[in-house]
Amino acid sequence: MAIASPVATPKHLRVVGIVSLLWNAVGATDYTMTALGNTAYLESMGFGPEEQAWVDAFPAWAVAAWAIGVWASIVGSILLLMRSRHAVTAFVISAIGAIVSFAYQFTSERPTSMEGGSALIMPVVIVILIVAQWYYARRMDAAGVLR
Repeated sequence: MAIASPVATPKHLRVVGIVSLLWNAVGATDYTMTALGNTAYLESMGFGPEEQAWVDAFPAWAVAAWAIGVWASIVGSILLLMRSRHAVTAFVISAIGAIVSFAYQFTSERPTSMEGGSALIMPVVIVILIVAQWYYARRMDAAGVLR
C-alpha cells in the first residue's frame, strides 16, 4: 500500500489567502455598515438620502444574496488559509450570491447618481475577483495542496 506524501504549502498560498481575506473583509465591512444603516458610513461612501432609501428598499432575497456572497467569500478565504478543499465551494457560493445580488441592483430603479462610474465598475470588479479566488482555490486543490 502506497502512502501519499504530503504536498508542501506554497508560499503564495499564504499571501493570496491573506490578501483575499483582507479584500473580503472590506466587503464584509461594507455589508455590515449598510445593513446596520450606519448613516455616517453611507455618507462617507457618497450615499445621500435617495441612495440610502434605495438600499433600504432592497427585498429580503436580494439582501440575503448579498450576505451570502459576502460571508461565503470570508469563509472561502479562511478555508483557503486552512488548506481546505471546501474553499472552492465557498467561492462558488459567493459568486452565486454576488451575481444574484448585483442582478437585482442592475435591474431595479436606481437613483440617477448611481447610473455610472464606480456603481457600474465595482460590481464587475467584485465578480471578477471572486472568480479569480475560486480559480486559484481550484488550482490549489487540483495540485493537491488543499485537503
